[in-house]
Amino acid sequence: MARPAFVVNEALREKVCHLAGLGVPQDDIAKIVGCAPKTLRKRFRDELDRGVAEANAIISGCLFAAAKGGNTTAQIFWMKTRGGWRERQPADDRDADAGSGSEVLVLPDNNRDPELTQVLQDAQDKYFATKHRRKPRPSSGS
Repeated sequence: MARPAFVVNEALREKVCHLAGLGVPQDDIAKIVGCAPKTLRKRFRDELDRGVAEANAIISGCLFAAAKGGNTTAQIFWMKTRGGWRERQPADDRDADAGSGSEVLVLPDNNRDPELTQVLQDAQDKYFATKHRRKPRPSSGS
């Protein structure tokens, strides 16, 4: 006896879209709506894709709003993932800190915001004031 055809309706489409947006794995969504994972991907392809895209857009908007509102963590995350920033050591300190696990976040400053310029300058001064200088190596020819 053949299996009955899986009937798709608008309520199921919305449910699949919502669950995909929440990050529920496709195999679990298939169990929830009562079909095979292959059937889910075949019959609900647009809903699966749209649910993920809409969720990403909402969270991206929230992250952007948090960054604009002054959330430093959100600002750094945004700049690393969207702005191409990365953490690296200054070229002249690479040998001194090799293997120490310390990293320096290099922030560009365009001098448009005097308050930010001062904060960055103070942080840089504080960082380099506490930085241990490498001692010169004794000569081996004595």
